[in-house]
Amino acid sequence: MTWPRGSTHSRTGAPPNSRLEENMEFTLNDEQRQIYEYGGQLAQEFDNDYWLRHARKHEFPRDMFQKIADDGFLGIMVPEEYGGAGLGMTEMALFMEGTANHGIPLLMMVVGPTMSLAHIASHGTEFHKKELLPAACRGEIQFCFAITEPGAGSNTMKSTTLAKRRGNRFSLTGEKTFITGADVSDYCLVVARTKPHTEVSRKTDGFTLFAVDLKKKGVAQQRVKISIPLPEEQWTLFFDEVDLGPEDVVGEVDEGFSILFDSLNPERIILAALCCGIGRFALNKGVAYASERNVFGQPIGAHQGVQHPMAKAYTAIEMASLMTRRAAWEFDNKLPAGASSNMAKYFAAEAGIEAVDAALQAHGGSGFTEDTGLYEMYPLVRLLRTAPVNRELCLSFIGEKVMGLPRSY
Repeated sequence: MTWPRGSTHSRTGAPPNSRLEENMEFTLNDEQRQIYEYGGQLAQEFDNDYWLRHARKHEFPRDMFQKIADDGFLGIMVPEEYGGAGLGMTEMALFMEGTANHGIPLLMMVVGPTMSLAHIASHGTEFHKKELLPAACRGEIQFCFAITEPGAGSNTMKSTTLAKRRGNRFSLTGEKTFITGADVSDYCLVVARTKPHTEVSRKTDGFTLFAVDLKKKGVAQQRVKISIPLPEEQWTLFFDEVDLGPEDVVGEVDEGFSILFDSLNPERIILAALCCGIGRFALNKGVAYASERNVFGQPIGAHQGVQHPMAKAYTAIEMASLMTRRAAWEFDNKLPAGASSNMAKYFAAEAGIEAVDAALQAHGGSGFTEDTGLYEMYPLVRLLRTAPVNRELCLSFIGEKVMGLPRSY
């Protein structure tokens, strides 16, 4: 996962397609149902307790990640010829929502299989596709994604990480921050400028994406200490005249921005799915506790003060899930997905926060104990209100690009 930044300059930002109601299928097929239910199978061996133990120690759950690889789910969006399943954004979102339903939210599935592997499968070189993708699908190598910079933040246009041309090669210098899982990754899909923002006629010009081997000379990393219990850590990456060649370019030189949203809309969709799953996980815990806990002669779940907040939160989660699936369906069908992706990301984060909060309140004091394992979900969903694109930018996108209001910034 990359952290706070975003843009409303999306080629997929048009209002949702008016023919959706005629074409979108709400019933999952057998394969999709199996993907969605995989989280329950995974949880038999690697459950929420396993995730929590690693999250509290900030330790990456390698065994679980390898199990996911062995079962063929790292390459959901990678074509079969490169070692993947050849499926789409819908299936990836179902996987993420299904695992999060069981208290197993995995941010590395966002930055690797969703944002990096799928992008490389569409725009990478033959080396990327034939060598790196099969290895990544097998779990032998991992990818992270780097776009956020300390100075630019949400204003990606002002990125200063620069790959200077040296003949047919490049020298990469700059800094990226809040890079999820850089310490356990072998490669990083880096968004850099090959032309400074002061030298382009359009601010979206001059971006190039590189698949950077993190073992290259000139690459260094420093941990960003995050107080949220997560198995994936955050890092700042430093690039000091890192030598790159045409074999490292993903897509076209200087034209990276035109394909960047092939990664950023899926990021919004997949994190919306994660929020929906966390919300369901928390509410299931809340319902179980409120049905068993007796006070004043009856289960506390019979009291409307406990019941209604959870019912309201459940409704919001289901609505967010529907918008998430619509956004994924639009993306898979090459329809404008920017509007639905931003609406899904905004609403799912808010719904996830509401759901975890309602479940915590139903538990009373026990909700804050380590034995319950519920409170750890709150800082994660609260984070996703702010990152990787904050709710204010989502709302600005919706206001301007969907509703036609004047640009707010």
